[in-house]
Amino acid sequence: MPVPIPRQRAIPAVESGQAPAAPKDAPSTEAPRKEATVDNNATTQLSLLVIEDDPRGSTVLPELLDSSGKPIRVRTARNLTEAERLLTDDVHCILLDLALPAPGRSDDDELAVLRHVLELAPRHAVLALTASGDAERGAEAVRVGAQDYLFRDELDGRLLSRAIRYAVERKRSDTAERRLAEGRVRAQENRRLERGLLPTPLLEGSSLRFAARYRPGRSRALLGGDFYDVVRTPDGTVHAMIGDVCGHGPDEAALGVELRIAWRALTLAGLCGDELLGTLQEVLEHERSDDEIFATLCTVDIAPDGRRAGLCLAGHPSPLVARPGRPARLLPYDNNGPALGLLPGARWPRMQVELGAEWSLMLYTDGLIEGRVGEGGERLGQDGMVAMIRRQLSEGLRGEALLRAAVNEVRSLNGGELADDVAVLLLDREG
Repeated sequence: MPVPIPRQRAIPAVESGQAPAAPKDAPSTEAPRKEATVDNNATTQLSLLVIEDDPRGSTVLPELLDSSGKPIRVRTARNLTEAERLLTDDVHCILLDLALPAPGRSDDDELAVLRHVLELAPRHAVLALTASGDAERGAEAVRVGAQDYLFRDELDGRLLSRAIRYAVERKRSDTAERRLAEGRVRAQENRRLERGLLPTPLLEGSSLRFAARYRPGRSRALLGGDFYDVVRTPDGTVHAMIGDVCGHGPDEAALGVELRIAWRALTLAGLCGDELLGTLQEVLEHERSDDEIFATLCTVDIAPDGRRAGLCLAGHPSPLVARPGRPARLLPYDNNGPALGLLPGARWPRMQVELGAEWSLMLYTDGLIEGRVGEGGERLGQDGMVAMIRRQLSEGLRGEALLRAAVNEVRSLNGGELADDVAVLLLDREG
């Protein structure tokens, strides 16, 4: 049969809001309040705020104990005004009488007081207290946001203590789960944003085939400081670019996107070579957060007939070209100009190179060549990369398969993930 709440302990009038607090210079008998946290070792004393209308002005509850046998500290409030004053950070749980009126709420809403308390205390666990047999109202209270519901005339100290501990742990679990879900949503939004910042090549009308591979150095990121793009202008010239902002954090990634977008706009506007790179340097100088930040860049403009190209290098590794019957090799880089952002008024000579009728041109960032080889400190370097690509080409790898094999082998030689961003793009022309 139901067990009524034994009237064993009256809450002190100060805690219930019925008497003035002690003077500031009086010695305090109350332990200092702590942050509203509960650790696994139960070293923090649990605290309960009871919000219940008691005509006698003093709510009485049984002795309540936590899981370690320590008493649960209890405060009482007869209305929501008192509750708001007593609801400090060291309160862990609220025991709320659903029969209390809620200020400014409709009388038709049976859970108006609960909704008001949930708005007032979104981080606190809440136990709903309702009349015996009113299970439907209690269940609805849980659906609205309470951690559990209890019948007023079926409680004893042991049951109420257990319910408080359960409510506090469930609230903590719900809060952690919500934060995890919010983190997942933010991560998904960031991935969609970063994915949208990756380029879509504009090659409509060109006979060239395009492939690209991109791996940021930052863990769980989609975008790094490396950037690339390919566009075809109305005269039939195909322009390709690859670059690298020093560093590989989010600021560098953002600057790389700005430089890529600026390059595309300037290219479509008809700029190329030294004039284009000089304007990009101005963009970098205005957008960078520190005067020491620079960017390397390689641009290639392939003539409409596809047999020759102009090459500009701004402190960047030279592209690799492969032709049928000839070993893959690096294009000339004797006239390599300085990286963008290093020298005001710098110039970047444009070199003319012959490609022939059939070829593959690979542009890459230094992340592909700076990985370690074996357990020592030796780097793969450009010579090692050229030898690797020659072997992979001899094995019949082309296009996406070639780039995937190259990046995977570099990672394998490094003994795991590369510390730097890696971007590689490939343009192919069949005779």
